[in-house]
Amino acid sequence: MRPLATFRCKRRLAAVILVAAAAVAVAGCGGEEAAPTEVVLLTHDSFAISKEVKAAFEKESGLTLRVLQGGDANETLNRALLTAGDPQGDVIFGIDDSVLSRALEGDLLEEYVSDGLEDVDPEYAEADGHVTPIDHGEICLNVDRAWFADRGIEPPSTLEDLTEPSYRDLLVVENPATSSPGLSFLLATVDRFGEDGWEAYWQALRANGVLAVDGWEEAYTQQFSGAAGSPGKRPIVVSYATSPAAEVIFASKPLDTAPTAAVEDGCYRQVEYTGILRGATNEDGARALIDFMLSERFQADVPGSMFVYPVRADVALPEAFVEHAIVPANPLQLPADDIDENRDRWVARWTEIVVR
Repeated sequence: MRPLATFRCKRRLAAVILVAAAAVAVAGCGGEEAAPTEVVLLTHDSFAISKEVKAAFEKESGLTLRVLQGGDANETLNRALLTAGDPQGDVIFGIDDSVLSRALEGDLLEEYVSDGLEDVDPEYAEADGHVTPIDHGEICLNVDRAWFADRGIEPPSTLEDLTEPSYRDLLVVENPATSSPGLSFLLATVDRFGEDGWEAYWQALRANGVLAVDGWEEAYTQQFSGAAGSPGKRPIVVSYATSPAAEVIFASKPLDTAPTAAVEDGCYRQVEYTGILRGATNEDGARALIDFMLSERFQADVPGSMFVYPVRADVALPEAFVEHAIVPANPLQLPADDIDENRDRWVARWTEIVVR
């Protein structure tokens, strides 16, 4: 080919390359994914948020909050672990102390430390940087006031009391293999009586007629005599420190005194955490949601929506909580590592003692 023809050919080829490059660039710009319009929260069935507070987050963030609920806290965590790195949502809520180590060891979460932690009570703020505390709740014995008053019997005031003959066939508990409150109560007994004593304690409860059922719903609304509308015959149940307040709030007519009472001795504290799921589609939205969950507005909504306590100390509690619920001064609580190392063994042994 002659020199001039060669030059012209190269110039045409260069022009073609430039045009192609420009087309690719334009296509690339046009092909960019649109900014996310929603943030997805993966959580358990007990999660609740008022319409007003949900709307406040959506207005503040410009995002739609979509909530995916899937069974109890353990079921939610199990599903999340199965999809670690390719999650169904952006944020997970409801990881508590009893399963925290599983979430951390499962490489489930991205690290995030919210500025909102500055407002959290220091008692709850010392968690791993992958999770953020949102609420705490105490699992406690609850008693039917009227049942004991009608019979002139003092209700139990300690865990040890439950093994006495006067409380035979009066206690209903939840199975720790299938129930979060049931697991917490088992952990309370391990904490109180130690490795050398908790099995003997449950053997004594078994001999004293303890009834074990699958979950809280059956225990509280079907077997416990103190719950409104319950056909139950047993006046002692494992429930929550806030259950008496709930009885007042949801009563068909105004009540000055709660029909039930929580027993402070033996209460076990659960702290619930939230975290950003590794591989989240909307990490910015996930951070915004966690920040909002630590805000005064969300924290003030926690008691009335989920009947647990906020982790911010500056949030006022509803009047019914102040008058009828308790915040145990010295709740029982085992280290997460101890729970993770022994949980399956404890539950298996409990099953052998109580169920089989």
